[in-house]
Amino acid sequence: MLERKAYQFLRNFFTNDKRALLVSGARQVGKTFAIRTIGKEIFEHVVEINFLEQPDAVELFSRPKSAEEILMRISAFTSKKMVPGKTLIFFDEVQECDEMVTAIKFLVDEGSYRYVMSGSLLGVELKDLRSVPVGYMGELEMYPLDLEEFAKALGVSDEVMSHIKGCFDKQTPVDEIVHQKMLELVTLYMIVGGMPAAVQKYLDTNNLRNVLNEQRDIIRTYKRDITRYEKERKLVIEEIYNLIPSELNAKNKRFILKELKEKARFARYESGFLWLKDAGVAIPTYNVEAPTMPLLLNKQHNLFKLFLNDVGLLTAMYGGNIQVRLLNNQNINYGAAYENLVAQELYAHGFAIDHDLFYFNSKKQGELDFVVEHQGEVLPIEVKSGKDYDRHRALSNIMNNEEYAVPKALVFCQENTQIKDRLVYLPIYMTMFLQHENNDELTYQIDMTGLK
Repeated sequence: MLERKAYQFLRNFFTNDKRALLVSGARQVGKTFAIRTIGKEIFEHVVEINFLEQPDAVELFSRPKSAEEILMRISAFTSKKMVPGKTLIFFDEVQECDEMVTAIKFLVDEGSYRYVMSGSLLGVELKDLRSVPVGYMGELEMYPLDLEEFAKALGVSDEVMSHIKGCFDKQTPVDEIVHQKMLELVTLYMIVGGMPAAVQKYLDTNNLRNVLNEQRDIIRTYKRDITRYEKERKLVIEEIYNLIPSELNAKNKRFILKELKEKARFARYESGFLWLKDAGVAIPTYNVEAPTMPLLLNKQHNLFKLFLNDVGLLTAMYGGNIQVRLLNNQNINYGAAYENLVAQELYAHGFAIDHDLFYFNSKKQGELDFVVEHQGEVLPIEVKSGKDYDRHRALSNIMNNEEYAVPKALVFCQENTQIKDRLVYLPIYMTMFLQHENNDELTYQIDMTGLK
């Protein structure tokens, strides 16, 4: 079984929190499997209702008068045993049931059972569910396996991971044998990616052709979702999705609307980009006017890059036997895959502000691949796939600009750890340890002298 970081969150939540839980994320990232696995571990009984596979179940929530009435209907609908205090009720594909927004508050208040909800396209189809009051519902967003989860799935030992983490914390070089092996693992991750079905297929068979077939099935599923849930704009959305690999492979990697249609206007296509973002299948990265805090205020919503939610799906869409060429280290452009890998790591590790990542591009100063807020400062990040990792005109310009006052920058590359002045060069696999620090506690006591 693939061990996921989300599993410990689920264990803690089911053990210590009485609210309902909403598990969101793109299709095929492992939400249902995680809930079933940990649900059976924690509870004696698990009742599962899937609104997509069991459309009649939507009627259970039609104009209920009370939680007791809903529970009576559920009991009649399912053959599973429901024991108060020992049962988890799992509602899957909740985007198919609008009434869940009202029903979940009734059920949590009633208190006999525990509740977890999951579904895909929640950002698109059921936005109101996230407006349920804090006292009723917690939320967990799941992603494809990140690089650390992938490494552990392949059997990288705790001792090796601890060594690499120590080198990251101290900014010292990794043992050279470990370093070279981890670079090979990164190459494999760019091919297999983090979709659980693709990872499991690799573990079971070591056959990359089988992995590719799994990835193509996932891509077809995403395209079916576009057709199913967005009938009016399906052609535009699918065309945008299909263009992501070629746009990332272009010189500036920015999404150019004229690739869709000559004289295209952003306002007409913006909803299509947002659909892919809200469905969790694409990661938009917006340009900022200046690399200064707060980044969100500098966002330019009409200048952006689009990455896929999984680097393995990106290489699968490239075709051309790219998997073999990557493994043989042939002279191909790693750049887009490397940047996609870093984008999904940053996204999964909490760096997306309001679900957005940022980059910086200026005609005078050049382009930074990513800029994030880290430890109260702007942190520029460059991603280098080739041997010229120490050539970065834009980064040098930004670091030398006193107006920005950037204290340090990171360059992720294939080389071992080096520090040159305020530039820290780190091997690409160390993205697994770059985490956003969320300091939730913020206390302040006003001096009321003279007002009392």
